Amino acid sequence: MMDATTSGTPTIQYHNIPDQPITAIIATPLPTFQRQQRHCFGDSTPGEFPLSANPSIVLHVLTACNLDPQDLAKLEATCSFFRQPANFAPDSDLSLSELAALDMCQKRAIFKPMTTEQRQDLKLRCGGSWKLVLRYLMAGEACCRREKSQAIAGPGHSIAVTSKGIVYSFGSNSSGQLGHGTTEEEWRPRPIRTLQGIRIIQAAAGAGRTMLVSDSGQVYAFGEAEYGVQGSKTVAAPQIVESLKNIFVVQAAIGNFFTAVLSREGRVYTFSWGSDEKLGHHTDQSDVEPHPLLGALENIPVVQIAAGYCYLLCLACQPSGMSVYSVGCGLGGKLGHGSRTDEEYPRLIEQFGLLNLQPMVVAAGAWHAAVVGRDGRVCTWGWGRYGCLGHGNEECESVPKVVEALSNVKAVHVATGDYTTFVVSDDGDVYSFGCGQSASLGHNAAGNDEQGNRHAKVLDPELVTSLKQINERVVQISLTNCNYWNAHTFALTESGKLYAFGAGDKGQLGIELVANQTERGNPERVEIDLG
Repeated sequence: MMDATTSGTPTIQYHNIPDQPITAIIATPLPTFQRQQRHCFGDSTPGEFPLSANPSIVLHVLTACNLDPQDLAKLEATCSFFRQPANFAPDSDLSLSELAALDMCQKRAIFKPMTTEQRQDLKLRCGGSWKLVLRYLMAGEACCRREKSQAIAGPGHSIAVTSKGIVYSFGSNSSGQLGHGTTEEEWRPRPIRTLQGIRIIQAAAGAGRTMLVSDSGQVYAFGEAEYGVQGSKTVAAPQIVESLKNIFVVQAAIGNFFTAVLSREGRVYTFSWGSDEKLGHHTDQSDVEPHPLLGALENIPVVQIAAGYCYLLCLACQPSGMSVYSVGCGLGGKLGHGSRTDEEYPRLIEQFGLLNLQPMVVAAGAWHAAVVGRDGRVCTWGWGRYGCLGHGNEECESVPKVVEALSNVKAVHVATGDYTTFVVSDDGDVYSFGCGQSASLGHNAAGNDEQGNRHAKVLDPELVTSLKQINERVVQISLTNCNYWNAHTFALTESGKLYAFGAGDKGQLGIELVANQTERGNPERVEIDLG
């Protein structure tokens, strides 16, 4: 999942300088400043850049404006004032742009508790620059809605997290996956009381199981707990995953037959692949310890993970730019390498380089995948059943292919499910395509509450007019990503309102249904405020 909002801070434009990797901007060493304190007064020299007499003012402006790391790099390239050592604590050798990047890193919740040694290790892992660390942190925030409100449409049950980290759950509860200490269904959102005082920043839901990540990096799991929770197979209340206690986790993803987590430093760990041996480590089915994902990503920081049916996508952040790696089962071409063979170790998807597309968010459906690029283009690949790739047919695509029907739309968010895809544009419009069974595409005519969806198969992206009518800017879509359950969909707005449609036979919509009704074809407000 990704945050479709923007910071609102205008980006400085340098029209004569083409975009290029931050590390490609080479600075020439120059003499250091003689002034060694941050202050607002001093005598300037005739002909000198006026603010160079008071670099502390410039540093304050750079930090307060929340400039993009690329903008900071361009400042260094255009003016020696921004690239020479500033003689400021904590490192007198850092330039103003590097200090500004470090200051902005220190505002991030996952960066604050890091020790000096941990910060330096992260800096080296990201490429040796605080600007690169800042880009890594910002990329993770953008694609995962980290520390922001979010809703998860799991298989038969749902999780909603407020902006303050309070968790609500509702729907099917046969394995205790709602975390209330019982196995009774809940048809209305109910807060998980045992998490009081714990701020949750990210959630994941799978078939009969739930995982939550706290702001302190701890992981709580409940339901069918195969991933390191001590005790019985079924856990009806949140329990800390003991085997992850020494890893500061920022994201969890639940796929079929495996679970993956992402650490603060951008390392990926997996559980429960058993004897399939498709993720680069060889364990038996009873092994509940997390294992690092070996291979190409061992020394490359990952900002987002997405889990589908027996495969995993990793969005990596390198000095040269963003890239996507895939690993696992290759059926249907969903790994994106031009074939249908399995990959035991992570492999770079090379097609994005050929398309000149910088991936910014990844989504892994059960049998197909999608990416949104920095320029707003959408790529899909994998099994094309029901038209879920949006290319006007049901053909498979074994490498990422641009969705041409969205060429006039600048996308900022994409979500995938079981043969279903949703795209959110920068102005909040929502498009969907693929399998519309269980009314999960949202294309029912206004006012139509009849059972079933009029569009069971949508081959090209269609505007979800029912969401446009709510007059709220949508920032996140979540839909069921499991082929064993009827699907439902959530739409979260900028103000924190949550709308639901699709299957609701287990209470997963958070809405009471009338007699003999099992689904809702049009978005309906869930009575919970996530803002």
